Amino acid sequence: MSIDQAAATLRRGGVIAYPTEGVFGLGCLPANLAAVQRLLDIKQRDVAKGLILIASDTTQLDGWVALPDDLSLPRINPAKPVTWIVPAGAKADPVVRGDHSGIGVRLTSNPTAKAICEAVESPIVSTSANLSGEPVATDHVTLHHTFAGLVDYIVPGDCGPSSGPSEIRILTTGEVLRPH
Repeated sequence: MSIDQAAATLRRGGVIAYPTEGVFGLGCLPANLAAVQRLLDIKQRDVAKGLILIASDTTQLDGWVALPDDLSLPRINPAKPVTWIVPAGAKADPVVRGDHSGIGVRLTSNPTAKAICEAVESPIVSTSANLSGEPVATDHVTLHHTFAGLVDYIVPGDCGPSSGPSEIRILTTGEVLRPH
């Protein structure tokens, strides 16, 4: 039921808070630029920084990424999630990717986040559930206290199977931008 409610909220252009591999996230459908802008406003995040997309499988990223034929996203390691910076595709509007030519993407291993992506048949925006400069919400109490009046739906569920924000790497070079 909660997955259906999350999917309906996203399809209506809403913003949700939901569990990811290591922290709670804020998300919306990346093709709905009004929802993306609202998410940025809620988070008080500079649009220039860009956002991450999560997906349940690589086909959901079609058009959002422009991987060269000789590159593909590595297999998921649930214990160590990695967000990959890859060349952005035509669907990746600057409101989503910020001032970057690449876009951050991650194949999610969190069962709730994966089910949401499958239910909407799309990647979703995934940015940590915090106001810019503030600590990330890592428990339900903080999540509800901070975002109950700001987002349209808080998806029940637990973060995992990892802890903390994902590592961020550039796919073409392997360079680590943010360690796990």
